[in-house]
Amino acid sequence: MPVRAEHDRAVLARLLGRDPVLHAYQLGDLDDFFWPYTSWFRRGEQVALLYHGVDVPTLLAFAAPADTQALAVLLTELAPVLPARLYAHLSPGLTDALAGSFRLASGGRHHRMALTDPARLGAAAPAGVVLGAADLPQVRELYAQAYPGNWFDERMLQTGQYVGVCEGGALVAVAGVHVFSPAYRVAALGNVTTHPRWRGRGLGASVVAALCARLRESVEHVTLNVKADNVAAVRLYERVGFTRVADYDEWTLRALTAER
Repeated sequence: MPVRAEHDRAVLARLLGRDPVLHAYQLGDLDDFFWPYTSWFRRGEQVALLYHGVDVPTLLAFAAPADTQALAVLLTELAPVLPARLYAHLSPGLTDALAGSFRLASGGRHHRMALTDPARLGAAAPAGVVLGAADLPQVRELYAQAYPGNWFDERMLQTGQYVGVCEGGALVAVAGVHVFSPAYRVAALGNVTTHPRWRGRGLGASVVAALCARLRESVEHVTLNVKADNVAAVRLYERVGFTRVADYDEWTLRALTAER
């Protein structure tokens, strides 16, 4: 069966829902909030997503080890129609499928983690207030100081799933989401940071715990991505009940034909 565009959300939800933690980001992107920014490709039981909601499109292709070869075939067939420049989040073992068409620059190994022990949330002293559109200037300022170059989509404040701690009238810690979909029962944490002057006081764990408690009211699977060498962040997430469930690699891709 050749690769083809897939437009049926029910089909995609069935395929991705076989492993909702591994595919949490893709499941979330089926939601109306994200769907207009997506292009989906399928070959048999394998699915790849091209997300257009950022300046440089991002390809998401994840597979369990037993399915890696089948997904690699999809990517090989898909490569000729992909943009000349894009990012990619790929399960290990998939880069060879794109290497004949793209120059790949590594962005490093990442862990997919899932909240598997929510009983630990209370020990992190959950704290924070829900942030909204009116808080956007303070959120931008904090990210500029503490997390420049992050993947913050301002629209996500509309979800009501950003939590922050303020001190002296200034936002000093925040935790938010990249994906939030009650319809598909998944959420993915993101844009978690604390102002450098306030680090080491447990505020990061507190806002993450508060956000997770809030998310669990409407979703079943709470996940996140974290760079494997970010030891402090991994330990923080483990402390509040997250477990590493899979690895993937991030890449910047540039078409070989664009370099000629």
